[in-house]
Amino acid sequence: MPPSLKKYFDKKTKIINRALVRYLPSKKKKPSIIHQAMHYSLQAGGKRLRPVLVIAGAEVCGGSTQQVLSAACALEFVHTYSLIHDDLPAMDNDDLRRGKPTNHKVFGENIAILAGDALLTQAFELVAPYPHAVKMLAQAAGTAGMVGGQVADIQSDKGRWKRKNNEFSSPRELLNFIHLNKTAALIRASLLIGAIIAKGTENEIKALDSYGKHLGLAFQITDDVLDKIGDKKKLGKKGSDSANEKLTYPAIFGLNRSIQMARQQIIMAHQSIRLFGSRGKILHLLADFIQSRDH
Repeated sequence: MPPSLKKYFDKKTKIINRALVRYLPSKKKKPSIIHQAMHYSLQAGGKRLRPVLVIAGAEVCGGSTQQVLSAACALEFVHTYSLIHDDLPAMDNDDLRRGKPTNHKVFGENIAILAGDALLTQAFELVAPYPHAVKMLAQAAGTAGMVGGQVADIQSDKGRWKRKNNEFSSPRELLNFIHLNKTAALIRASLLIGAIIAKGTENEIKALDSYGKHLGLAFQITDDVLDKIGDKKKLGKKGSDSANEKLTYPAIFGLNRSIQMARQQIIMAHQSIRLFGSRGKILHLLADFIQSRDH
């Protein structure tokens, strides 16, 4: 990560981490086990990409960190809830998340489900003062976004994507649907919620929407590539998508073509935010980092 981007992320992440704890009920509040489970996954680490994007989206439109801090935390709550549920035996059945035992391994499946539910509910409490943000978050997290993409991903798992699917004309169409919804939708929403709260102009919001779409796709393609060539210890997981016959970019296009596709998405992300000029520096640096990261 370039020094200026690392400095930006370190500064914002410290602010976000303090706020995340502040916006959660105390671990001692009854019933304590559910609050402990919520804290456990939320404080397990992670890039804090989505809340940082909320802040960056606001700042590039003239807003401030404090103005959007509660909304930034809401995005991380939603992201964390999705990870808790993704790891469950009925979903991906993962034992590790970010190098630590998954929530259901520590607290049991029933508490893990409820911890995810509680984080999602808490997220909407945080964005309640911003009606436009509430609607955008609901769309990005629901069947028109993340949940819809997850459902399509489940239906294509274990090699099922190789069979003809009447809803999608080709594996490529299915793959794009999954990742535009499962991954990119929340990334786009993060940027847009920040911009909307900061009262960004129509053109600024359109630019960030396009940037978020391309950034989200680049993020997912790079994830797929790292699943094949990345260090599992750095990734904090075991197993691989290819072993599970999941639908990925390398599975359809091969490794080299997938890397080229990620680069193309980054080029389009850069082009999307030209109107910001020097104000968009952090967003440009972030786009380059998304593709070059190793975990």
